[in-house]
Amino acid sequence: MNQRTPGPAEPAQQPPRFWHRLNTFFLFPLQSQPLTYGGLLALCSLLIYLLPSPLVAIVTELGILLAASRYGFKVTALGSRGIYRAEDFTSHYDEDWKNLPWKLFALLVLQSMAAGWLGSVKPVLGQLALLAISFLLPASLMVLVQTGSLRATLNPANAWAAVQVVGWPYVLLCFFLFLLSEGSVLAMALLAPIFPEWLLLPLINWVLIYFSWVMCSLLGYVMYQNHEAFGIDLLPGAGIDTPAVDRRTPQQIEHDATDALVAQKVTEGDLEGALGIAYEHQRTRHDELPAQRRYHRILALANKTPSLLDHAQRFIPLLLRLGQNAEALRVCQTCRAQDAKFVLAEADHTLALARTAWGVGDAALTLALLGGFDRRFKGHASVPQAYELAARALLQGMGRADMALKVLATLEARHPNDAATQEARWLLRQHLPPAPSTA
Repeated sequence: MNQRTPGPAEPAQQPPRFWHRLNTFFLFPLQSQPLTYGGLLALCSLLIYLLPSPLVAIVTELGILLAASRYGFKVTALGSRGIYRAEDFTSHYDEDWKNLPWKLFALLVLQSMAAGWLGSVKPVLGQLALLAISFLLPASLMVLVQTGSLRATLNPANAWAAVQVVGWPYVLLCFFLFLLSEGSVLAMALLAPIFPEWLLLPLINWVLIYFSWVMCSLLGYVMYQNHEAFGIDLLPGAGIDTPAVDRRTPQQIEHDATDALVAQKVTEGDLEGALGIAYEHQRTRHDELPAQRRYHRILALANKTPSLLDHAQRFIPLLLRLGQNAEALRVCQTCRAQDAKFVLAEADHTLALARTAWGVGDAALTLALLGGFDRRFKGHASVPQAYELAARALLQGMGRADMALKVLATLEARHPNDAATQEARWLLRQHLPPAPSTA
């Protein structure tokens, strides 16, 4: 942790003033990482209802306060060094941040004791001391975050030096922090009459966490705005407007570049050029979904029906193998829109597509995919399963118990001992004729 205390302001090109960035601070706690963490902390307060006890209530609320404070100090510390995307937080951590809430607590206790002593000597001195403590509290937090030292933070000269670094906007900073603290109180007052008691405590905790992290983000930005004068070294990628680090793999970068080139060709009306690029990429990348997906789209766009159907015989199995069944079904539907007789060449792939169609409730497509299955794949082990799925689609999707019974009759004649036959018989049990009674 940087151990330098604030020095006199130095001329430097500063980032925009914090009042131009207010939306950024309000949005910070709504990023996925802090939102999830804050929500989990707030939900912990439900323990008070599950284990009603004064001790449980005190321990739970103190635990939430400690965890939220530690994260808040992390927000301020990293914000002072220019990091404002929560997803980048995991790569930067300092063990000293864990102790900052305790040091802040000790600071507040010692300052309150000093103000109390002055008040006992002369009441007006105590009031002035409390006013000074309140005014210097944001500056004291800056010193504490920067130095990590309680001793340095207790020195009013260091806090006043931080005020001088920020300059006249420090007064505006105090005003905004006051508005945020009042905003949390107002939000809690608005929530109280709306929500039930058991839900109110987690919501109040979340509101407090939200506004405290907004204030921490704001405080960190003010330090970042004056980082040179504070002697703070920025981290790589510092700054709100700095583009996010490109975490794509070289393969992803290549595919994105190809997508952009193909899109440009399509925009220019050069479908043949786009098709040529897409073809070359998929030809050497048989197992890469982006290349195959791109080629399929361009074939459909260019109305190259024979090539589209031929490519689908390889593309759909790839999608099924990679667990992209829903997309495989959409590709099949695109092909059938071009040619209603389109079917896959493999029994297992056909059955998998039919099951996907039935899974989305499309009985008509399920039956269309299974049409002629036993003839096309004569002797295949999946034929009984295809019959059973067809019977299910006829009965439950089309309401045609009569046709489903015919499928069952075929199953019983050709595959009497197969598990699929037993399943179809159970499915149609209410539609079977009663067994002849034996007198």
